[in-house]
Amino acid sequence: MQRSLKWLAVVTTFVMLLVLLGGALVTKTGSELGCGNDWPLCHGQLIPEEITMETIIELSHRLVSGVAGLLVVALSVLSWRLIGHKRETKFLAATSTLFLIAQALIGAAAVKWGQSDFVLALHFGISLISFSAVLLLTLLIFEVDQKFDASSLVIDKRMKWHTIGVTLYSYLVVYTGALVRHTKASLACADWPFCLNGSPFMSLNSYQWIQMGHRLAAGLIFLWIVYITMMAIKHYKQQRVIYWGWVIACSLVSLQVISGAIIIFTKVNLYVALAHALFISCLFGLLCYLILLISRSKTSTNKVSKVS
Repeated sequence: MQRSLKWLAVVTTFVMLLVLLGGALVTKTGSELGCGNDWPLCHGQLIPEEITMETIIELSHRLVSGVAGLLVVALSVLSWRLIGHKRETKFLAATSTLFLIAQALIGAAAVKWGQSDFVLALHFGISLISFSAVLLLTLLIFEVDQKFDASSLVIDKRMKWHTIGVTLYSYLVVYTGALVRHTKASLACADWPFCLNGSPFMSLNSYQWIQMGHRLAAGLIFLWIVYITMMAIKHYKQQRVIYWGWVIACSLVSLQVISGAIIIFTKVNLYVALAHALFISCLFGLLCYLILLISRSKTSTNKVSKVS
């Protein structure tokens, strides 16, 4: 039974990642109405007679989301039964299921009645929370925290607050990025990193402000994670999971920034845009895992310099 649970966890995590990328693909290709205003049917039919590329993309996303829903429910129920004694299990199981349902409802409402871009931008973030909950549940099932002996970690309060703060802030970055996609503002600024367009910061329209707002948010999280990584390198070399966790986080946020720039230079290359969504999904999941670790760690009352 434990082996079956592990396989289910791995498959569910992978499918949830496909849901995230599929949602980004739908938005990037303008396939939101690939099935018209019908849901769960497509143009009033189970399988429409006229099939376009937008229809294929939208139908595929709905199919993957439906499979993900079944897998998440199965994983939640089995986890609750088999590893319910672990304190985070029930919370993560409930979170993954509830947020996936919320994601499906927002998607259905958008198709049936339409939503503002500011509401639709929540769609990716809600899916991201469900994915992160599934990812953490998978790590619990594989007892990764025990392999790193999380209870023996000693983390000072400053590192803990930085971890919590940057994780919460990363969700804002995710929202601004989703807002750029939904408002079709990806190429509102043809230059990078600033929006020059012939006159620096003058006469910017609303789409350009949305684009620049996201760039500013992304720049700040990049600097913040680099700062935390420097702390980890300096003070946590003996606690390898924290050390390497932040090194990987720094690598992911760097890839996020680079891919964001390449999106502009390539005029929104689809593969680069999907990689952009992949990097932020992995980064958010990693940050959530670091929070799980610090929730189980001991708190150092000494200064940071004494942690190592």
